[in-house]
Amino acid sequence: MTMGKYYYNLWSPETYEVFSRSDRTVSGFPLRQQKIAQRVMPGDTFICYVTKVSRFVGILEVASPAYVDETPLYSQTNEKYVVRFRIKPLVWLEKEHGIPIREEIIWNHLTFTKDLAKTSTVWTGRLRQSLNEVESADAALLTKALLEQKEQKRIFSMSDRDKALFELHQARTDGKVISVSVPEKTDDEEPVSVPTVRESHKIQALLCQIGESMGMKIWLPRGDRANVLKAWNAKNEVLLEELPLSYDGTTIKTIEQIDVLWMKGRSIVRAFEVEHTTAVYSGILRMADLLALVPNLDIRLHIVAPEDRRDKVLEQIKRPVFSLLDKPLRETCTFIGYGDVEEISRLEHLPRISHEVLDDYAEEA
Repeated sequence: MTMGKYYYNLWSPETYEVFSRSDRTVSGFPLRQQKIAQRVMPGDTFICYVTKVSRFVGILEVASPAYVDETPLYSQTNEKYVVRFRIKPLVWLEKEHGIPIREEIIWNHLTFTKDLAKTSTVWTGRLRQSLNEVESADAALLTKALLEQKEQKRIFSMSDRDKALFELHQARTDGKVISVSVPEKTDDEEPVSVPTVRESHKIQALLCQIGESMGMKIWLPRGDRANVLKAWNAKNEVLLEELPLSYDGTTIKTIEQIDVLWMKGRSIVRAFEVEHTTAVYSGILRMADLLALVPNLDIRLHIVAPEDRRDKVLEQIKRPVFSLLDKPLRETCTFIGYGDVEEISRLEHLPRISHEVLDDYAEEA
């Protein structure tokens, strides 16, 4: 094994399958991670983890510095992973051989899970995005476990839900192939433990506070203002009374209902929908309505929700109906957890930080 640094490399079940069918010589990341990718050097190592099914599946040795290449990767015509590394696979496990994070040999010893109940979701922030550095103790633990599993090939059973997640669904529109997610049909959302509406107003207030610190003007729906202003002491003229936009009445009415808007002059910089109920549809539908009404709008959209709603949010963003918009929702709308918002609000020197720091926390569908 190398003596360099270790970084997490996160895969969705779909990208895991695509990579598994490739020659496994290149690993790609979104362009927004170009700066952070530059710290990764040849001889460093990627520890590979599949999200949604929560399994460690591989070890990849980095064989080149980061480079940008916009040619399709793995024959995917909708390629977005243009920041790339040449890599050498040291371990790449079949999905049924991937080691679940809640397996005792992993859970009871990882620095960020060993003191938690297995029902906890607090640990998910550590595996929020690729290229986070792995702590040395965790790197040693995971490397040893994955190398042993490469030889032992122990099978870890998967639920029907997990098996279905590895199926790659595709739709074709205007000659372009796009990946979509087809959620299972349910009569109702499953019951979950979620924060109260009061907590959602606290998150709205934190988003307002962060935006204000970064020099943004803020828009809040009129019906939310009384509750949000209990937790956010807005400075004079930061909270807008009217939107300085020139769209038609239907579009303005749609925009006015979005939970938090960050504005610069007459432009929307970012839009946030804060989900706090068992359903995740309302905010996503508002974002989709906005894209349908203003297809050329170039802003960043975020669904902000408790961490235990992450998979549901990302699943809904990838519904086929949203993928067939002129600008697919999955290309413009990301997930940010409540914990991420709280972490951003505590960053030092927030007034001197660009709003683009949110992209380090946002997770793409």
